[in-house]
Parts: sequence; structure tokens; C-alpha cells
Amino acid sequence: MTVSLKTVTLNDTHRALGAKMVPFAGYDMPVRYSSDLDEHHTVRRAVGIFDVSHMGEFRLRGPEALDLIQRVTSNDASKLTDGKAQYSCLPNHDGGIVDDLLVYKLADNDYLLVVNASNIEKDWNWIRHHNTKGVEMEDISDRTSLFAVQGPKASAALQSLTDVDLSSIPYYSFVQGTFAGAPDVIISATGYTGAGGFELYIPNESAAMVWDKIMTAGQPYGIKPIGLGARDTLRLEMGYCLYGNDIDDTTSPLEAGLGWITKFTKDFTNSENLKKQKEAGVHKKLVGFVMDGPGIPRGHYELVDADGQKIGDVTSGTQSPSLSKGIGLGYVKTEFAAPGTQIFVQIRGKNLPATVSKLPLTKGTEE
Repeated sequence: MTVSLKTVTLNDTHRALGAKMVPFAGYDMPVRYSSDLDEHHTVRRAVGIFDVSHMGEFRLRGPEALDLIQRVTSNDASKLTDGKAQYSCLPNHDGGIVDDLLVYKLADNDYLLVVNASNIEKDWNWIRHHNTKGVEMEDISDRTSLFAVQGPKASAALQSLTDVDLSSIPYYSFVQGTFAGAPDVIISATGYTGAGGFELYIPNESAAMVWDKIMTAGQPYGIKPIGLGARDTLRLEMGYCLYGNDIDDTTSPLEAGLGWITKFTKDFTNSENLKKQKEAGVHKKLVGFVMDGPGIPRGHYELVDADGQKIGDVTSGTQSPSLSKGIGLGYVKTEFAAPGTQIFVQIRGKNLPATVSKLPLTKGTEE
């Protein structure tokens, strides 16, 4: 039985641009247009545009909307003011993570939750199950396109398309307004690359017009369309988690280095057990590492100590275009988690040396 892939609104546009399309999270998505290396450097040095319209968006409205968000997410959404966004996660009852997400406060009693494409149905059902106080929930995923315009020249490339002063939008803040002639666009100073830039939430009916105007306005700045291949190497250099690889239903946010979004100033799903885990200390930690010599780590490769004893597993790995070295994320026993610790990656029967490194593994932009 073949499962038909969903398509984003601009599927034909990506095909016309010569994109290599692959199945990803149930969608037919562009993995690259030219080469992963060229696209990666374009974002680090200039500006690129990703179509990430496969992501899920939920609107939560009503007087109990904040209460519901507080109960199901780990971060403290009561700290959000209008025009602010927050990274958070949905803990499950077993110590793991249902999903990681962004929470936007649009206005009092009005929030936007942005979730991973592969988890849209799972997250919706999870939140709905906890919606015991009549919060109005609306899944607007299929009506919303999302473009990420990322890179050090993103602000300059987009400024002619809006009256909003883009350079004045702080990190993890957003404005709503007209953009490239489209109404009701959320212009958010967020992203998954570390290179700066914006994410634009656009009604589907305006998506093609906005894409074309961005490509035209960005031409003097060297804008190019960027696929999922470069998105992965960019986020990995920054040490950003990918759900399904680095975090999942079995990984604790504390093990994953997400203690900073796990606030025990409130009660939330499984908060008591996570608090105990914090007090007792975790037995494994997610770390970033850089290969000392040749070798490209990949997910599920074993991590071992100097004696060849297993200490963990790689969750994500690649050849870093910025460093020209193999890099990765992986869980290791806590005693091997300190930056500077030497570990070994089992690659094709050899134990190749790597060094645990502070995140991010590279700067977000290239000189």
C-alpha cells in the first residue's frame, strides 16, 4: 500500500526550480536545488529562502488558553508578552518529549503553537486531550505557508517588502502586518540556522506572490532557494535538536540539554518526576562533538571510550561545511559530557577520535 504524500502550496514552483524532491514527514519536500554545500554557504554568508510550509500551526484562543499551554508545555508561557515567541516542549508522562515547539503570544487569550510536521496529528490529539476547560483550538496547518529567510543579509534583502523596520525586531520577537502586499503576515525573528533572519507565516493564497517578491528583492543580495539538506547541516552546526533524531518520546528534556526551557516554577505534565530527575542528576547527556581527524559520524553509530567500551550513540552527524570536519550530536554517559573530553566514534569497524565541544559548534555566519 502506497501512502500519498502531502504537498506544500509551492510544490510546482520547487519542481520548476529544479529541486530534487524527497518524502519528508509525510510531505513531498525539496531536499536541494543545487548542492548542499553551496546552499549551506549561501545561508552562512548571504541569504537563502526555505519553504518549510510542512510545519504545523495551531491557534489556541479563550480565557483558559494560557492555562492549557502552561499545563502541557515545559517553559513558562506566562512570561510572554504580545509579540514575543518562546521555544518549549511538550513533555509526556514517561519522562520523554511528545514534541518541541514554538509558542507565540498574538494577544491576550490568543496564541499560536508551531509544531513539527511529523507530529501534527500526535500533538493535536495530545493538547486536545488536556483541553478540559473549553479552549478554542483551531488547526490552521493546511491553510498556512511558512518561509524561512535566513542569513546575515536577510534583513537587507527583505526590507523593501515591508514598512516594518526589520532590524528593530529583537530575537524571538515578531510583528504582524502587510508583507510583500500580503495581509496578516507574521514576521518572526526566529529560525533554525543560527545565521539570523526571519520566518514568515503567510496565508496559502498569498504564498506564490510573496515567494516571487522575496526572490526578486533578494536578487542583489545573492538569495537562493535552500533545501532540507542544508537545513540539516546548518542546524547541526548550531547544536539544535531535531525531533525524531536527538529528542523523542524516550529522551528527557534535561538529558537533551533543554533544562533552560524546563521551568519548575509551575506545574506541567510530569513536572514532579522531571524535578526529581534534576535533583538526582541525569545519567546521560546530549553533547556536541567534532571529529579530531577524518571520519563522518552518522545517526546510530556507537560512541565508545578509549578502551572501546560503549558510552553512548550518535543521534545526528554530518560533514560540517563551515569546519570541513565531521561533527555530531549524541548521548553519552554523564562522565564523558564535559567539553574537551575525548571520545571515539565507531565508523566502519574503526574507533575514530572526536572531542566533545561546546555548542554551537561553529559561528552562525561566515566571514
